[in-house]
Amino acid sequence: MHTSAEPGAGPASHTGQASPGTPRGVLRALATPATVTGGLTELAWVGAHALLYPLGTWTEVLRPDQRRRPGEQPPGVRALFAADPLAARIPVLLVHGLVDNRSVFTLMRRGLRRRGFAQVCTWNYSPLLGDVARGARDLGEHVERICARTGHDRVHVVGHSLGGLIARHYVQLQGGGRRVESLVTLGTPHEGSVLAHLLPTPMVRQLRPGSALLQELAAPAPHWDTRTTAVYSDLDQLVIPTRNGRCDHPDLRARNVLVRGVGHMTLPFHRRVVDEVAATLAGLRAVRAEAPAPAAVA
Repeated sequence: MHTSAEPGAGPASHTGQASPGTPRGVLRALATPATVTGGLTELAWVGAHALLYPLGTWTEVLRPDQRRRPGEQPPGVRALFAADPLAARIPVLLVHGLVDNRSVFTLMRRGLRRRGFAQVCTWNYSPLLGDVARGARDLGEHVERICARTGHDRVHVVGHSLGGLIARHYVQLQGGGRRVESLVTLGTPHEGSVLAHLLPTPMVRQLRPGSALLQELAAPAPHWDTRTTAVYSDLDQLVIPTRNGRCDHPDLRARNVLVRGVGHMTLPFHRRVVDEVAATLAGLRAVRAEAPAPAAVA
Protein backbone atom coordinates (compact mmCIF):
# COMPACT_ATOMS: atom_id res chain seq x y z
CA MET A 1 0.00 0.00 0.00
CA HIS A 2 1.29 3.40 -0.90
CA THR A 3 1.56 5.96 1.83
CA SER A 4 2.35 9.63 1.65
CA ALA A 5 3.68 11.66 4.53
CA GLU A 6 1.38 14.36 5.80
CA PRO A 7 3.14 17.52 6.93
CA GLY A 8 2.81 18.23 10.61
CA ALA A 9 1.24 14.93 11.56
CA GLY A 10 3.66 14.38 14.42
CA PRO A 11 3.97 16.08 17.81
CA ALA A 12 5.36 19.54 18.38
CA SER A 13 9.09 19.82 18.08
CA HIS A 14 11.43 20.93 20.87
CA THR A 15 11.97 24.24 19.08
CA GLY A 16 8.57 25.48 20.26
CA GLN A 17 6.78 24.94 16.94
CA ALA A 18 3.12 24.16 17.58
CA SER A 19 1.55 20.97 16.33
CA PRO A 20 -1.24 21.44 13.75
CA GLY A 21 -3.52 19.66 16.22
CA THR A 22 -3.33 22.60 18.65
CA PRO A 23 -5.18 25.94 18.24
CA ARG A 24 -1.89 27.78 17.77
CA GLY A 25 -0.82 25.27 15.14
CA VAL A 26 -4.10 25.67 13.28
CA LEU A 27 -3.72 29.44 13.20
CA ARG A 28 -0.16 29.12 11.97
CA ALA A 29 -1.25 26.71 9.22
CA LEU A 30 -4.03 29.07 8.13
CA ALA A 31 -1.53 31.92 7.75
CA THR A 32 0.58 30.28 5.05
CA PRO A 33 0.36 31.70 1.50
CA ALA A 34 -0.50 28.29 0.07
CA THR A 35 -3.41 27.94 2.48
CA VAL A 36 -4.69 31.42 1.71
CA THR A 37 -4.52 30.74 -2.03
CA GLY A 38 -6.20 27.38 -1.64
CA GLY A 39 -8.89 28.94 0.54
CA LEU A 40 -9.68 31.57 -2.08
CA THR A 41 -9.89 28.87 -4.74
CA GLU A 42 -12.21 26.89 -2.47
CA LEU A 43 -14.48 29.92 -2.04
CA ALA A 44 -14.62 30.40 -5.81
CA TRP A 45 -15.62 26.78 -6.40
CA VAL A 46 -18.18 26.89 -3.59
CA GLY A 47 -19.74 29.91 -5.28
CA ALA A 48 -19.79 28.19 -8.65
CA HIS A 49 -21.27 25.07 -7.09
CA ALA A 50 -24.02 27.11 -5.44
CA LEU A 51 -25.08 28.27 -8.91
CA LEU A 52 -25.02 24.72 -10.27
CA TYR A 53 -26.81 23.17 -7.29
CA PRO A 54 -30.41 23.68 -8.57
CA LEU A 55 -29.51 21.84 -11.78
CA GLY A 56 -28.62 18.68 -9.85
CA THR A 57 -31.79 18.19 -7.83
CA TRP A 58 -33.08 15.30 -9.94
CA THR A 59 -31.44 11.94 -10.56
CA GLU A 60 -30.11 11.57 -14.07
CA VAL A 61 -30.94 8.74 -16.41
CA LEU A 62 -27.95 6.69 -17.53
CA ARG A 63 -27.32 7.27 -21.23
CA PRO A 64 -24.26 5.49 -22.67
CA ASP A 65 -22.09 7.69 -24.87
CA GLN A 66 -22.06 6.10 -28.32
CA ARG A 67 -20.53 9.05 -30.15
CA ARG A 68 -17.06 7.53 -30.42
CA ARG A 69 -16.16 3.99 -31.25
CA PRO A 70 -12.97 2.55 -29.70
CA GLY A 71 -10.98 2.94 -32.91
CA GLU A 72 -12.02 6.55 -33.29
CA GLN A 73 -10.82 7.71 -29.87
CA PRO A 74 -8.13 10.44 -29.65
CA PRO A 75 -4.56 9.22 -29.01
CA GLY A 76 -4.63 10.33 -25.38
CA VAL A 77 -7.75 8.29 -24.70
CA ARG A 78 -6.34 5.23 -26.43
CA ALA A 79 -3.17 5.54 -24.36
CA LEU A 80 -5.19 5.73 -21.14
CA PHE A 81 -6.88 2.41 -21.90
CA ALA A 82 -3.98 0.71 -23.70
CA ALA A 83 -3.52 -1.85 -20.91
CA ASP A 84 -7.25 -2.63 -20.60
CA PRO A 85 -9.46 -1.30 -23.43
CA LEU A 86 -12.57 -2.79 -21.82
CA ALA A 87 -12.14 -0.57 -18.75
CA ALA A 88 -13.63 2.30 -20.76
CA ARG A 89 -16.96 0.46 -20.98
CA ILE A 90 -17.43 -0.26 -17.24
CA PRO A 91 -20.10 2.11 -15.84
CA VAL A 92 -18.84 4.82 -13.50
CA LEU A 93 -21.17 5.92 -10.70
CA LEU A 94 -20.51 9.23 -8.90
CA VAL A 95 -21.91 9.63 -5.35
CA HIS A 96 -22.11 13.08 -3.73
CA GLY A 97 -21.59 14.14 -0.13
CA LEU A 98 -23.72 15.42 2.74
CA VAL A 99 -26.35 18.09 1.94
CA ASP A 100 -25.31 18.07 -1.71
CA ASN A 101 -26.40 16.60 -5.02
CA ARG A 102 -25.00 15.38 -8.32
CA SER A 103 -24.13 18.92 -9.46
CA VAL A 104 -20.85 18.67 -7.50
CA PHE A 105 -19.69 16.26 -10.22
CA THR A 106 -20.53 18.51 -13.17
CA LEU A 107 -16.91 18.91 -14.28
CA MET A 108 -15.72 15.44 -13.23
CA ARG A 109 -18.53 13.74 -15.13
CA ARG A 110 -17.68 15.72 -18.25
CA GLY A 111 -13.95 15.17 -17.73
CA LEU A 112 -14.28 11.40 -17.40
CA ARG A 113 -16.41 11.21 -20.54
CA ARG A 114 -13.87 13.28 -22.45
CA ARG A 115 -11.16 10.90 -21.26
CA GLY A 116 -13.01 7.99 -22.83
CA PHE A 117 -15.33 6.55 -20.17
CA ALA A 118 -18.50 5.76 -22.09
CA GLN A 119 -20.93 5.33 -19.22
CA VAL A 120 -20.66 7.91 -16.44
CA CYS A 121 -23.68 8.62 -14.26
CA THR A 122 -24.55 10.21 -10.93
CA TRP A 123 -26.92 9.31 -8.12
CA ASN A 124 -28.81 11.52 -5.68
CA TYR A 125 -29.70 10.20 -2.26
CA SER A 126 -32.12 12.00 0.04
CA PRO A 127 -30.80 15.13 1.80
CA LEU A 128 -32.76 13.86 4.83
CA LEU A 129 -30.81 10.60 4.96
CA GLY A 130 -30.07 9.89 8.61
CA ASP A 131 -28.07 6.68 8.49
CA VAL A 132 -25.04 5.58 6.47
CA ALA A 133 -26.17 1.95 6.38
CA ARG A 134 -29.52 2.94 4.87
CA GLY A 135 -27.76 5.05 2.28
CA ALA A 136 -25.53 2.07 1.45
CA ARG A 137 -28.59 -0.15 0.92
CA ASP A 138 -30.12 2.47 -1.40
CA LEU A 139 -26.81 2.69 -3.26
CA GLY A 140 -26.80 -1.08 -3.71
CA GLU A 141 -30.27 -0.97 -5.23
CA HIS A 142 -29.16 1.73 -7.65
CA VAL A 143 -26.06 -0.26 -8.61
CA GLU A 144 -28.29 -3.24 -9.39
CA ARG A 145 -30.40 -1.06 -11.67
CA ILE A 146 -27.28 0.16 -13.49
CA CYS A 147 -26.05 -3.40 -13.99
CA ALA A 148 -29.45 -4.51 -15.30
CA ARG A 149 -29.65 -1.54 -17.66
CA THR A 150 -26.11 -1.80 -19.04
CA GLY A 151 -25.54 -5.56 -18.96
CA HIS A 152 -22.34 -5.12 -16.91
CA ASP A 153 -21.71 -7.19 -13.79
CA ARG A 154 -19.53 -4.60 -12.07
CA VAL A 155 -19.23 -0.82 -11.81
CA HIS A 156 -16.72 1.79 -10.67
CA VAL A 157 -17.81 4.05 -7.79
CA VAL A 158 -16.39 7.47 -6.97
CA GLY A 159 -17.66 8.99 -3.73
CA HIS A 160 -17.09 12.52 -2.47
CA SER A 161 -17.06 13.10 1.30
CA LEU A 162 -19.97 11.20 2.91
CA GLY A 163 -20.64 9.54 -0.45
CA GLY A 164 -17.33 7.70 -0.14
CA LEU A 165 -18.28 6.42 3.31
CA ILE A 166 -21.68 5.24 2.04
CA ALA A 167 -19.96 3.42 -0.83
CA ARG A 168 -17.39 1.86 1.50
CA HIS A 169 -20.16 0.60 3.81
CA TYR A 170 -21.92 -0.94 0.80
CA VAL A 171 -18.76 -2.71 -0.37
CA GLN A 172 -17.36 -3.69 3.01
CA LEU A 173 -20.45 -4.61 5.01
CA GLN A 174 -23.25 -5.26 2.51
CA GLY A 175 -21.64 -7.50 -0.08
CA GLY A 176 -21.10 -4.74 -2.62
CA GLY A 177 -17.64 -6.04 -3.47
CA ARG A 178 -19.18 -8.42 -5.99
CA ARG A 179 -20.48 -5.39 -7.91
CA VAL A 180 -17.80 -2.71 -7.38
CA GLU A 181 -14.63 -3.09 -9.43
CA SER A 182 -12.96 0.08 -8.08
CA LEU A 183 -13.85 2.46 -5.27
CA VAL A 184 -12.32 5.94 -5.18
CA THR A 185 -13.11 8.26 -2.27
CA LEU A 186 -12.50 12.02 -2.34
CA GLY A 187 -12.19 13.85 0.96
CA THR A 188 -14.02 11.07 2.82
CA PRO A 189 -13.72 11.07 6.64
CA HIS A 190 -12.69 7.43 6.95
CA GLU A 191 -11.58 8.09 10.53
CA GLY A 192 -14.19 10.75 11.19
CA SER A 193 -13.87 14.51 11.66
CA VAL A 194 -13.80 16.53 14.87
CA LEU A 195 -16.10 19.05 13.19
CA ALA A 196 -18.87 16.44 13.46
CA HIS A 197 -19.15 17.35 17.15
CA LEU A 198 -20.58 20.74 16.17
CA LEU A 199 -23.84 19.38 14.71
CA PRO A 200 -25.70 16.76 16.78
CA THR A 201 -27.87 15.26 14.02
CA PRO A 202 -28.03 11.44 13.75
CA MET A 203 -26.10 11.38 10.48
CA VAL A 204 -23.37 13.78 11.56
CA ARG A 205 -22.90 11.94 14.86
CA GLN A 206 -21.90 8.90 12.81
CA LEU A 207 -19.01 10.94 11.42
CA ARG A 208 -17.44 11.63 14.80
CA PRO A 209 -14.08 9.91 15.40
CA GLY A 210 -14.65 6.66 17.25
CA SER A 211 -18.39 6.48 16.48
CA ALA A 212 -20.14 3.09 16.44
CA LEU A 213 -20.28 3.26 12.64
CA LEU A 214 -16.56 3.92 12.25
CA GLN A 215 -15.75 1.17 14.76
CA GLU A 216 -17.85 -1.20 12.66
CA LEU A 217 -15.91 -0.21 9.54
CA ALA A 218 -12.62 -0.65 11.42
CA ALA A 219 -13.41 -4.29 12.22
CA PRO A 220 -11.70 -7.08 10.19
CA ALA A 221 -12.88 -7.14 6.59
CA PRO A 222 -11.92 -10.40 4.84
CA HIS A 223 -12.48 -11.11 1.13
CA TRP A 224 -11.96 -7.53 -0.05
CA ASP A 225 -11.50 -7.64 -3.83
CA THR A 226 -12.46 -4.07 -4.73
CA ARG A 227 -9.52 -1.87 -5.74
CA THR A 228 -9.67 1.03 -3.30
CA THR A 229 -8.12 4.49 -3.48
CA ALA A 230 -8.57 7.28 -0.94
CA VAL A 231 -7.75 10.77 -2.24
CA TYR A 232 -7.32 13.24 0.61
CA SER A 233 -6.04 16.79 0.90
CA ASP A 234 -3.77 18.63 3.31
CA LEU A 235 -6.13 21.62 2.95
CA ASP A 236 -9.44 19.88 3.67
CA GLN A 237 -11.51 22.27 5.77
CA LEU A 238 -14.13 19.67 6.77
CA VAL A 239 -12.09 16.52 7.42
CA ILE A 240 -10.09 17.43 10.53
CA PRO A 241 -7.45 16.29 11.13
CA THR A 242 -6.84 15.95 7.40
CA ARG A 243 -5.06 12.60 7.78
CA ASN A 244 -8.49 11.14 8.67
CA GLY A 245 -9.21 11.23 4.94
CA ARG A 246 -6.86 8.27 4.56
CA CYS A 247 -8.16 4.70 4.47
CA ASP A 248 -5.66 2.72 6.53
CA HIS A 249 -7.69 -0.42 7.24
CA PRO A 250 -5.16 -3.31 7.13
CA ASP A 251 -7.53 -5.64 5.25
CA LEU A 252 -8.56 -3.26 2.47
CA ARG A 253 -5.17 -2.75 0.80
CA ALA A 254 -6.23 0.81 0.03
CA ARG A 255 -4.00 3.19 -1.87
CA ASN A 256 -3.85 6.65 -0.27
CA VAL A 257 -3.19 9.69 -2.47
CA LEU A 258 -2.34 13.04 -0.91
CA VAL A 259 -3.39 16.10 -2.93
CA ARG A 260 -1.77 19.32 -1.74
CA GLY A 261 -3.48 22.71 -1.56
CA VAL A 262 -6.97 21.61 -2.64
CA GLY A 263 -10.02 22.35 -0.49
CA HIS A 264 -12.79 19.92 0.39
CA MET A 265 -15.36 21.21 -2.10
CA THR A 266 -12.72 21.79 -4.78
CA LEU A 267 -11.69 18.11 -4.94
CA PRO A 268 -14.40 16.97 -7.43
CA PHE A 269 -13.71 19.99 -9.66
CA HIS A 270 -9.92 19.93 -9.68
CA ARG A 271 -8.23 18.79 -12.88
CA ARG A 272 -5.40 16.97 -11.08
CA VAL A 273 -7.98 15.00 -9.12
CA VAL A 274 -9.96 14.16 -12.26
CA ASP A 275 -6.73 12.98 -13.90
CA GLU A 276 -5.97 10.78 -10.89
CA VAL A 277 -9.48 9.32 -10.85
CA ALA A 278 -9.35 8.57 -14.58
CA ALA A 279 -5.97 6.85 -14.33
CA THR A 280 -7.14 4.84 -11.32
CA LEU A 281 -10.36 3.64 -12.96
CA ALA A 282 -8.47 2.80 -16.16
CA GLY A 283 -6.29 0.45 -14.12
CA LEU A 284 -3.02 2.34 -14.50
CA ARG A 285 -2.60 3.06 -10.81
CA ALA A 286 -3.36 -0.54 -9.85
CA VAL A 287 -0.52 -1.67 -12.11
CA ARG A 288 1.85 0.83 -10.50
CA ALA A 289 0.72 0.17 -6.94
CA GLU A 290 3.79 -1.96 -6.21
CA ALA A 291 6.21 0.70 -7.45
CA PRO A 292 8.19 2.68 -4.85
CA ALA A 293 7.09 6.10 -6.12
CA PRO A 294 5.20 8.22 -3.54
CA ALA A 295 1.43 8.38 -4.00
CA ALA A 296 1.10 12.14 -3.90
CA VAL A 297 -0.44 14.45 -6.48
CA ALA A 298 1.61 17.65 -6.49
